[in-house]
Amino acid sequence: MPATTASDLYEVKPSTIHGTGVFARCDIPADTVILEYLGERLSKDESDRRRVAGNFFVFTVTDEFDIDGAVDWNPARFINHSCAPNCDAWMEDERIWISAGRDLHAGEELSFNYGYDLHDYEDHVCQCGAKECLGFMVAAEHFEEVRQREARKRGG
Repeated sequence: MPATTASDLYEVKPSTIHGTGVFARCDIPADTVILEYLGERLSKDESDRRRVAGNFFVFTVTDEFDIDGAVDWNPARFINHSCAPNCDAWMEDERIWISAGRDLHAGEELSFNYGYDLHDYEDHVCQCGAKECLGFMVAAEHFEEVRQREARKRGG
């Protein structure tokens, strides 16, 4: 595969999922590293303060610090959540990377599962539109628990 730059792989434009999204400019093979989630390095205290203030771009990194991706120089902040994601977010050497979880087609919107826990899950409504959409942005390991909770609410 010829060498490419990150901007050759993706573009930021309007999304039907949520306002703005990141889209593949070309076909991208599975496991290709697409871009890094960049931002300001925060202490846990500052991270908690910003989250309480409504900042949803804070990404947990270690027990000591997090990354606040709400900066102009972080295009990865526009990658939307999906219950059926096509990308993976992973960490290496305290850096966050986004890679193709499967082969992606040109024009396809990039997505990953934000991995929220069950705490206040109802505050994180999902709009991904996937056939298997859970309705809430939670980590895949919590899907069944959320399904059960929602069924109990409906009396089922």
